Amino acid sequence: MRMQMKWFVMGLALLLAAPLLRAADIRLPEFERHVLDNGAVLLLAEKRDVPMVALDITLRGGSLVDPPGRDGTAALLAELLQKGAGKRNAAQFAEAVDAVGGRLGIDAERTSISLSAEFLAEDATLMVELAADALRRPHLDESEFTKLRERAIKSLIAAKDGSPDRLIGQYGAAFLFDDHPYGRPSGGSEATLAAVSHADVTAYHRDQFGGDRLIISVIGDFDRKTMRDLLQAAFGDWAKAAGALPTIEAPARVQGRRVLLVDKPGATQTYFWLGNVGTTVDDPQRVAQNLVNTLFGGRFTSMLNSELRVRTGLTYGARSSINRLPQPGPLAIASYTRTDATVEALDLTLATLERLHDEPFDAAQIESGRTYLLGQFPPTLETAPQLADHLGRLELYGLGREEVDGFADAVRAVDAAAAREAVRLYPRADDLVMVLIGDAAKIREQVAKYGPVTEMPLTAPTFRPTKH
Repeated sequence: MRMQMKWFVMGLALLLAAPLLRAADIRLPEFERHVLDNGAVLLLAEKRDVPMVALDITLRGGSLVDPPGRDGTAALLAELLQKGAGKRNAAQFAEAVDAVGGRLGIDAERTSISLSAEFLAEDATLMVELAADALRRPHLDESEFTKLRERAIKSLIAAKDGSPDRLIGQYGAAFLFDDHPYGRPSGGSEATLAAVSHADVTAYHRDQFGGDRLIISVIGDFDRKTMRDLLQAAFGDWAKAAGALPTIEAPARVQGRRVLLVDKPGATQTYFWLGNVGTTVDDPQRVAQNLVNTLFGGRFTSMLNSELRVRTGLTYGARSSINRLPQPGPLAIASYTRTDATVEALDLTLATLERLHDEPFDAAQIESGRTYLLGQFPPTLETAPQLADHLGRLELYGLGREEVDGFADAVRAVDAAAAREAVRLYPRADDLVMVLIGDAAKIREQVAKYGPVTEMPLTAPTFRPTKH
């Protein structure tokens, strides 16, 4: 009955949010920012339209503080935190969440480990207790750790066998960034996961978890003082983390072209990823860049998709992406094609990239991009969990509420000059890292024209070639 009530309430919330989806000018709800004595940041916003609460807890750190050679430590720890905590074993912990129709999950990303939960307002005390137990008092059972590590390794092997497109971004980042921290796979590789020990995850929790790393966002049906007191009791006495966060330097852009060919014998398709170093999360031109990316490779009618899918039928999809981080992350183009069409697809992709630089967008195209962005943005903030996550990310990256409140005006302000400037973020076709997953015997000689080729087998347990 409680579960049915939860889904009814969630459905009602979506209905109530529907008018917002038609509004271009979205604003964040008013929220209270409070810093506890240990440095934990609380972001509290009352939203009383339905009796539900969304809780988002971000801990600064993430995979960037994985031990050297043990990439995937944070990712394994994030899963292990849910396998028993406080007075509950793994089954009892899961049952406690399920019994109240709640949801609680923990994930590791490059710059943070995040807990997200959603529950009925009347269950706030229990769910905050469970969240605090998971983060502060996890059992970190060794047998559970072993199972999670084995499953993670098998998942990578299965992806290589059946869906290598899921992994090409890992190969791309590793080849682009090389020894820079952004080149390390957040989820680990077969080799680094195998090297992670139970002692590594317990040391990570001991050294990298603490009250000063916390950003706690809560949105929903609650009284702010009551919630603040609840969070103070749960997290206010948590000592600061013993370890230090790393200082990450800005990676250098790649000059020239180089190619990584990942051999998958017998492959009938070639998956490709073309990229270079992009920009930061706080780039002043980020809105104009997003508009340009929409037109270039961010929607079905984009330049890339129109050329590679609609006009030529070389692929079922092509896209471009900008992954912004505190230091410049990757800017990439990704697609796939038949093995015998590899060169044709790559040549067309490079030519389309050159067109982006050489043929400025006209007023109608820019207006089309504006309309698309203004239509796509509101649904990303339609639910309390989305809002809580957004508040946490703004705090994590030091961005203000104008990121949301001023979004529509910023989009409308993008003109032809701003778009031309934003295009400069994209590399020229001669300055690219190119990663191909395919049958090397059939495409090796053909792709050599793009630049020096490094080869590695898809079965290798890492995402980067062995250095000689």
